[in-house]
Parts: sequence; structure tokens; C-alpha cells
Amino acid sequence: MSIDYRFEGWCGLDKEAVGNMKWQEYEPKPFTDHDVDIRITHCGMCGADLHTLRNGWGFTPYPCVVGHEIVGRAVRVGKNVDHVKVGDRVGVGAQADSCLKPDCEACADGQESYCPNTISTFGSNWPDGSKSYGGYANYSRTAGRFIFRIPVELPSHEVGPMLCAGITVYAPLKREGCGPGKKVGIIGLGGLGHFGVLFAKALGADKVVVISRSNAKKEDAKKLGADDFLATSEEKGWDSGASRLSNSLDLIISTTSSPNMPLSGYLSLLKFRGQFIQVGAPEDNLPGFNAFALLPKRAKIGGSIIGSRAEIREMLDFAVKKNIHPWIELRPLQEANQAMMDLDAGKPRYRYCLVNENHEEF
Repeated sequence: MSIDYRFEGWCGLDKEAVGNMKWQEYEPKPFTDHDVDIRITHCGMCGADLHTLRNGWGFTPYPCVVGHEIVGRAVRVGKNVDHVKVGDRVGVGAQADSCLKPDCEACADGQESYCPNTISTFGSNWPDGSKSYGGYANYSRTAGRFIFRIPVELPSHEVGPMLCAGITVYAPLKREGCGPGKKVGIIGLGGLGHFGVLFAKALGADKVVVISRSNAKKEDAKKLGADDFLATSEEKGWDSGASRLSNSLDLIISTTSSPNMPLSGYLSLLKFRGQFIQVGAPEDNLPGFNAFALLPKRAKIGGSIIGSRAEIREMLDFAVKKNIHPWIELRPLQEANQAMMDLDAGKPRYRYCLVNENHEEF
């Protein structure tokens, strides 16, 4: 089947790509009967895009088109894809594929985001050696089994960021028991953190505390539904073990990507059997901590990355049911370089979403 469109996008060519991406044509993976082509209308902007463009994690395969919060219209559907048809509004998140083999421990457990053979939506290689390219582009080609039909109740510019930022916090909140009777801390009020507040409150947590360096976002936290706010640079003794929030939180979700986080202080806020889950990915190693911040409480430290396909579908249905609306700022796809520099400067409140101004509205 011939197609009448070309794949073009904002390509990062080297580690100086932040603010300096080039719009150019690229070659997607060969189309198979298992694939779907999406005409992109919206793509959220994620911190992972920054880390990748500047090679902060050390494995960027230039040239690279970033973006993994993609929403658009299916324009070509492989014959072996039975849940999507041409014309459907669909999306794809940070994961483009996994092995899904019965002898893969993660995939067999329904946790394919932990598959050792996962393929990311950008910056990975498909089995045939071709590269995966992301959503700062006009089209996306990816495996149909990781593409989701979008509920009609969710606007495209809101659902895009849910496919990475949203699921990154929803999955560990749900998995670790956020709900009635629980007190939850969210470290960092950014793209991930603001979703954390929205979902924790919607899941019924008794108390949600935002933990940030300063009080600059305190009013926003309240508007999002937070019950309390801790500014670590402005509240003396917060990490002493005897502050008003010490030994009070059942669960902390850390969205920060700072390698200089006061980890021992954060752990002092956990109560007996409390859990600290890291979802932010710093470019450097996390700091050490005092073992006695864990031992007397039987506390645990863990990590989480995005979520499974089942968890994503559950999250989308939950967002509809609870009428959840993230705080999204639209930026033109044509101005992606400026938007990227603004993202790097920490300006979003709280997630940017690129919109192709030539798209057909749904």
C-alpha cells in the first residue's frame, strides 16, 4: 500500500539540541501488519524529552525525534490490528512495544513496562534495527498493541500528558494502596507532581501533602486539592524527626529529578511501614541516606516506571469517571524549540502540550 504523506519532525542532531532542533524528514520503521500510523494532532512535552535531547542519560541515538505523549487520528492500520480502525482518535505513551512472551517474567505478570526488551516510543531500536521516533512530528508509526483508543470525554490536549506523566504517578499510587485512610506525600509540583495530587485526591486519600523547595507553588497546590504544603527551604527542622509531618505519611511519591534531594529528610516523614517510591529519573545518582531512617519503621524504598497497558486503560476510565482535568498549556508545534527552552527553564504550569495548528479538531 502506498501512502501520500512523509514523516517529518523536530530532530535533535546532537547534545546541543535543546532549543536547536531541526525540522526535517526522517525514515520510520518499515510498516507491518501489526502497526498503526497516526496523524499527530497533539504531543505532550516531558522532562524525558529534555534529558534525551541533551544526552543526560547517556544513550541518545542522534538524530532523535522526542515526544511520547502522542494523540492523533489513525490513518493507516495493519490488518492484524483489530481494536483500531482508520479515523479513530488514538494515542501512544512512552512505551511502543515489549516482547509480551509467556516466558518473560514482567510481561507474563501483566507488567510489560518492566520488560527487559521494551521498545521506547523514541530513542530505541526495533527488532529489524530501525529506530523509533517520537511525537514532535506530523506522523507516528508504532506497534498497534500499544496504541489506545481515546475516550470521547477526554480532550486531546489533556489526555496526551496522561499517557506518560499521568500513568507514571497513577500506577504507583494505585498499586501501593492510595485511598481512604492513607496519607500521601507528593514531592515536586511539576508535570508529574500535579497529576499526583489530582489522582491521590480522586483515589480518596485522607490527606495529600505537597513537598517542595519553596512556597512559590503553595496556592496552586491548594487549588489542585492538596491538604497541606511543606516548603523544605523555608520550614526549619522539617527533617529533624520531630516536625509536624514527621512519621505521618503512609506513601511518598517522589517526582523530582534533582540528584541533590534530601533523601534522609524525606524518609523521616514516613510512618511505620511507609513507602517511598521514586518515579523521577535524575541524570546523576541519587544521594545516600541514613539507614536509621528506614530500619526503625520497617519502611521501604522502591521505584516505578510508567504503567502497563491495563493500568493505562484503567487510568483513562478513572479520569472520565472522576472528571479529572490536568493543567495544560498549549504550545504550537511550529514553536517547539522555544517551548523546549521554556520547559528547561521550569515555566510550565504544569504541562506543555504541542498542538499541530493544521490538525483537524475532534
